[in-house]
Amino acid sequence: MPVITRKLAAAGLVLVLGASLAACSSDDEDEATTTTAASTETTEAETTETTEAAAGDTIADLAVATPELSTLVAAATAADLVSVLSGPGTYTVFAPTNDAFAAIQSTVDTLLKPENKAKLTSVLTYHVLQNQVLSSDLKEGDQTVTTVLGETLVVNLTGAVVTITDSTGAKATVSTADVTASNGVVHIIDKVLIPAAAA
Repeated sequence: MPVITRKLAAAGLVLVLGASLAACSSDDEDEATTTTAASTETTEAETTETTEAAAGDTIADLAVATPELSTLVAAATAADLVSVLSGPGTYTVFAPTNDAFAAIQSTVDTLLKPENKAKLTSVLTYHVLQNQVLSSDLKEGDQTVTTVLGETLVVNLTGAVVTITDSTGAKATVSTADVTASNGVVHIIDKVLIPAAAA
């Protein structure tokens, strides 16, 4: 199940799955213990992974470290939004995968042109919420959320499956939810959300 937070989002890799808990040592002992934890919830419809970033990692750091999000990172860089995702705050970012961007490649090519920077920014900020929303915050059924762009998305929870419907009526499914960072949370989705302003 997914999470929803603030501002923009992210880049590409197979997310940093797992949280490293630290080594303990005493004055008299030279021992260190490292524990790595990863949580995976498997449902009938899909597999959703929950991850926590290393201490201090921002949403931008996560995106850059995730190859699966490299197209998103390139788009955020072109729109000068990486600094926003690196700054303080509590955001929720719906991060489309490289495959999601590839499905609309001609649109992506157009948006990445310098003269279309404003439209690209609109599309990216449509994927960001101004507060942190975890999958555990969702209720069964439809919920409307307002993005940083100012337009709304409809988030639906049915059983263990979370979908997000954009202004065009297209639905994206959350494949990996609750990837937490120092400044918010990332939910990886399988489609690019298109706002009315860019449709």
